[in-house]
Amino acid sequence: MSDYEFIIIGSGAGGGTIAHQLALAGKKILILERGDFVPREAQNWDAKAVFEDGRYVSKDTWFDGNGKAFQPQAHYNVGGATKFYGAALFRLRPSDFDERQFTSGTSPAWPLTYADMEPWYSRAESLYQVHGHHGDDPTEGPWSAQYPYPPVSHSRRIQQISDDLTAAGYHPFHAPSAVLLDETPGSNPFRSALPCVKCSTCDGFPCMMQAKADAETITLKPILNLPNVTLVTNAEVKRLLTDTLRQRVTGVTVIRDGRGEVYHAGTVILSAGAVNTAKILLASGIANSSDQVGRNYMAHNSRAVIAVGAEPNNTVFQKTLAVNHFYSAWGSIQMVGKSSAAAMKGEDKLAALFPDWTLEKIARHAVDFWLMTEDLPLPENRVTLASGGDVQLAYRETNKWESGRLYAGLKYMLNHAGTAEYRVFERELFASMKVGLAGVAHQAGTCVMGNDPRTSVLDVNCKAHDLDNLYVVDASFMPSVGAVNPALTIIANALRVASHLLSE
Repeated sequence: MSDYEFIIIGSGAGGGTIAHQLALAGKKILILERGDFVPREAQNWDAKAVFEDGRYVSKDTWFDGNGKAFQPQAHYNVGGATKFYGAALFRLRPSDFDERQFTSGTSPAWPLTYADMEPWYSRAESLYQVHGHHGDDPTEGPWSAQYPYPPVSHSRRIQQISDDLTAAGYHPFHAPSAVLLDETPGSNPFRSALPCVKCSTCDGFPCMMQAKADAETITLKPILNLPNVTLVTNAEVKRLLTDTLRQRVTGVTVIRDGRGEVYHAGTVILSAGAVNTAKILLASGIANSSDQVGRNYMAHNSRAVIAVGAEPNNTVFQKTLAVNHFYSAWGSIQMVGKSSAAAMKGEDKLAALFPDWTLEKIARHAVDFWLMTEDLPLPENRVTLASGGDVQLAYRETNKWESGRLYAGLKYMLNHAGTAEYRVFERELFASMKVGLAGVAHQAGTCVMGNDPRTSVLDVNCKAHDLDNLYVVDASFMPSVGAVNPALTIIANALRVASHLLSE
């Protein structure tokens, strides 16, 4: 007999969102979270603690395709990776759902269209209280509802860059931002019911003010006191048990406080992150008749770039601008959190060789960009299990040419726009930091959905083809990742799957 109607493994963008929907519908649910609540402490906003010391990063050891050990930049906690995300909630573009050709190969079509996802994008933007303005970015698709809140305002320096880009014929727009912010004229943000004060520690930090619209704040806090909801933390799921025909999941095996426990539910929903979801399924030996579990790993071809100018950039909350002028060919450009000496030293080995005063001077004069190019789903880019059961992640970078062109496009765009004294450097000032294998914030694709059970793990409703009661709602389901942050697509899809489950 099942103890719960639903067990949800993971409490991030996918798990937290679907838990919220099922709980409000009165379903008896159990949420299993591998980590605990992120403590509210001074180190939340300490760049040294977050970036240099890796205070909140998991202690996991993974192995690359050659068997070399590395520590992934993964976070296990209530709210999942959203506790540390930059709260940038972009929609995929309509073309991202179609087959597209790149120098490294093909980005496959989805079994869904943008039109299928659009209503769920609108609901996701409403639920996560996204600030923005539909219609400013010519590459975006149709929308059925405007963003629920107006765009987050630019600082003087970022507004100047936006104006220069507009004058040069580009189409910069306010990045969609999920923060609990009140910029009503005359309001005092320190006294507002909405706690965001536009500090410098949104991107990559947990919010001490709890003003980021993350999965804990938006989806879990409203339901944890409900009698039909149970959250168990520090519970690492090891494997799923099935019936003798291997058609239904009958139990979830967990290690908690060094002891084994088994939980039961009518339906199990996996949302442990693309890598760990694949790990659990491989360890369980299920849902893999297609031999696709763990394959097609994607993580975006991303880099952080610093443009250094003569005039200081006193921006505090910098992540407000984006431009998709090169999107269809090369990818997206957006701002990233304001650089600091500690962040540079924690993220770039070359930076650690420079004295703090040098780094601080560069940071004061820097404008920081995040460049994102689509990564392709190669079958050989995959998660397997090492001899001890740990994750082994084989990965070959794709679309290097497109990534290089996007970087060149940024430099051309800034020069063409006449943003005056700014120069963009690659490596001379450790200013172009490529995200390596350990950077798993955008992990996706290891249990792709599709119509053919021979070539996919999940059906269009994200149910495992091989089992009657197993669903996956993290980014594992994505056949491709486009060139924008995946969080909103994960949230929208979780809302879609929740609606399907409730309709059944």
